[in-house]
Amino acid sequence: MTARTHDTAALVALLAWSIVFPPATMTVATAMTALLANQLGGIAPDIDQPTAPFWRNLPIGRYFGRVFGALVGGHRFFCHSLLGLAVFGVIGRALLEFLQPIMPHIDSEVVWTAFMIGMISHLVMDTVTREGVPWLLPLPLKFGLPPVRKLRIVTGSWVENIVILPLLLAGAVWLCAEHYTTLSALIQNRLVR
Repeated sequence: MTARTHDTAALVALLAWSIVFPPATMTVATAMTALLANQLGGIAPDIDQPTAPFWRNLPIGRYFGRVFGALVGGHRFFCHSLLGLAVFGVIGRALLEFLQPIMPHIDSEVVWTAFMIGMISHLVMDTVTREGVPWLLPLPLKFGLPPVRKLRIVTGSWVENIVILPLLLAGAVWLCAEHYTTLSALIQNRLVR
């Protein structure tokens, strides 16, 4: 999947999570940081390729991207597995705990959860592509849905751009419309200013 599809899928997953499991309290800073973390989580597994948005935005990022990609086994290897998800989760939690003293009004648990939701949505979305995902690394098996590889989506194809992405956007609109009361209560009543 392309970055914009991953971003949209991460947002839809975060909306669904927020509707089903709304946080008890939330500050504006927590909401904004959680949204940013969710979007970072939505593209984080692709850090294993030098053309990833993360590397493109650094001065010599392509070089670092090539080195990092080689260290983690290339694209759709370590970073696209449950093991990689766990490592990203531990690093993310440690980073948030380290930063907590300088951001006391941000609930790091909400931010971490938003990041992990983004990462999980990325792996799920890549599971429906032709390449599949090595969920059970170090076992060298790539899993994909549907099981027949020819029926899966080609990254960047018309199916992704004309079917999947619009369906995700429609899902986001539907979630916001259908659960307007829940979401507006979360925003109006729980965002401590």
